[in-house]
Formats: sequence, structure tokens, C-alpha cells
Amino acid sequence: MPLHCTLPLLLVFGLSLPALAAPEPPLSSLTLVGPPTLVFKAGRDACDGADVPDASARAFRDASGAVAVFGMHYRNRALRGPDLDHLKLDCGIVLDSGEKSDPALYDDRSWITATWTEDGKAVAALLHHEYQANEHPGRCRSTVYMECWYNTLTAAASTDGGRSFLRTNPPAVVAGAPFRQEVEQGRHRGFFNPSNIVADGRWRYVLASTTGWDRPGSDQEAGVCLFRSDKPSDPASWRAWTGTGFTAAFPDPYRTQVKLPDTCKPVAPFPTPVGAVVRHRGSGAFIAVFMAKAGGAFPQSGFYWSTSRDLLVWDRPRLLLAGPTLYDDPCAAPQGLIAYPSLLDPAALGRNFDDAGDAAILTYATLRTEGCSITSDRDLVRRPVAIKVWP
Repeated sequence: MPLHCTLPLLLVFGLSLPALAAPEPPLSSLTLVGPPTLVFKAGRDACDGADVPDASARAFRDASGAVAVFGMHYRNRALRGPDLDHLKLDCGIVLDSGEKSDPALYDDRSWITATWTEDGKAVAALLHHEYQANEHPGRCRSTVYMECWYNTLTAAASTDGGRSFLRTNPPAVVAGAPFRQEVEQGRHRGFFNPSNIVADGRWRYVLASTTGWDRPGSDQEAGVCLFRSDKPSDPASWRAWTGTGFTAAFPDPYRTQVKLPDTCKPVAPFPTPVGAVVRHRGSGAFIAVFMAKAGGAFPQSGFYWSTSRDLLVWDRPRLLLAGPTLYDDPCAAPQGLIAYPSLLDPAALGRNFDDAGDAAILTYATLRTEGCSITSDRDLVRRPVAIKVWP
């Protein structure tokens, strides 16, 4: 498996950190209360070489009450079981990647990175789609992965409880950059790495990252943007926060021409994609977890959390688990890296595990390094977390 196919090392490459959004006091406290335990080990549990944890875990209960968890590689399979405590990789491929050379098809490499279901049968999925132009002759001036990377949020749907997912034709674009892939682009571009979907009343929300762009009269700042929809099954229904309302749309640039592209207002304080967001059942507060590299507002590399009452204003991030992450230099991490955090409560009331009580599990990947390389030797692990939210 080519290691550059890992979800990209994202906003750390020359993109600015948003200003912190809210002062003290903290809204919540998260505390690790137990050691890590193994959920999945690539060398032991894989169906083939594509089976490694490569995205934050996303879970839902199907119509029978069984649990499906996504977060593997671009040959998408699910971990399944009666509950979150008893999961095993199902070798059936639910969505494969075509590795096609035409960027307009949005079928190069796709990861299932968010799911939503109301009944456990019909499941909407948001896909992190990478067009890796360096892998397609003549499509990029460079052979460097990050100089050729063109990313889009697309959609797929299941009618059988997540046993299989289908794309539409033409492809369903949820959020695309307002320009097509270019041979001369020279840097990573687009929308990528959505969080899980979380409910608040009639609305469904997701936090997704953008590299930003420069366009006359429509400059997009890099960062994490908040999208919402009242119908996740309709990929065209998602709109992003602009600073005044949820009105920004980012249609397929291969099929829709816009004179002045919409822009979204990045939400502080996230320097990197949000791994997961859950709503605390007792207080209604939202808790987000994410990776960060040491520097600026982040004294150590590791996993951080932040809390919000409205998904727009978040308090100062605090360290949950220290350790070098994907944003750190693997040459300086002989003990390996940590990546892709998620919060899941086995006792969640919602079918989509978007709520949490006073206890949850931090699920994440550990990645072994060799010299300056990140290997495909990866484990999916979990640790119990105690949660307290102040009124």
C-alpha cells in the first residue's frame, strides 16, 4: 500500500492558525481513566493490505441494532458487531475506489468519513475524495503528492444498512473548490476530512476543512468550516456558515459555473480537521476532539478537545493525550505516531453515536514508524474517558 495514500498531512503546510475563539473558564473536562486496549490490529485482523485504520471512526446502529464502524482505507470495509465492545472486520467491500484518471469522475480514492441514518436501513455517507494527480501521467507537473492533491467532499448512499454504498452518475458533490484540477496547481487544494455528523433539532451539522483559495472578490480563508443540512440524504442540501448565515454552497466545478464563488467563515480554534464532535446529553454542549502539532496555542503535540454551546464559538483547546501525531516529523518519532481521534459512547441514545454521557471511549490509530517513514503497521485502539461539563 503506498503510504502517501494516508489522509493528507493537511493544514500544517503553510496555513495559518485561526485566532482562539473564547476565553476561560473551560466548559468541560475530559480525563483518560484507563489504559489503551486493542480493537483492530492490521497484521492480525486485515482482510488484505488495504485494511488499516486511516480515518476517524464513524459508527451507527443498523435496523437490527447491530453496530457498523467505518474508518479504514479507501477500499472501504466496516467493523461490525453487536455493540462497540465486540467488533470484527467484515471482509465485504462496501465501497471501492476506482483510481480513475479523469478528475471529473471523482472516482480516484474515496474514504467513508461520515455517515447518517434515521432508520438503520437508508444510510447517507460523506466521502473524503482524493484525486492524486501525481499517480496519473500528465495530470500534474510534479511527482510530489501534496503538490498534486485535489480534494472534494462527495456523497454515496446505502439502502441495505451499510452493507453496500453506491455513488450517483454524475457524481454527487457536497463541497468542491470553485475551480477544476490543474496540472500546474503546485499545492494541495479543496475540501477534505469531514467530522462525523451531529444532530441539533431538525438540523444535521458537520465540520469540514478547506485549504482555502485566492480568487478576485472571493478569497477563501483556510480552516475548518461548519456545514448544515436538514436532509443529509440530499448531497446538494449542505450549506456552510458564512459569518452571517448558512448560505454558502460549493457545487461541482465540472458541471456548475459560478461567477463569484461562495466562501465559508472558518470556525476557531481548530488548526487541523476535527476528528469527531459529540453532544453531551446532560448539558447539550458540543465536544470536539482533534490532532495538533506543538506550537503556538498548543504546548505539546497530541489530541486536544474543545467545547461549544452552539458549534460556532469554542473554548480554549486542552490536551487530552500527548504524543507525536501525523503532523509531526516521523524521523523524530521512533515510538510511532497517534492519529485520527474519535469519541464514541457505547451507551449513546442516538442511532448515529453523535451523543455522549459522562463517559465515552477515545478511539484512535497508532502508527509504527521506521526511520523517517510511516509504515502500514497500524492498530486501532480505545481508551475510556470521563466527561464533565459545567452548567
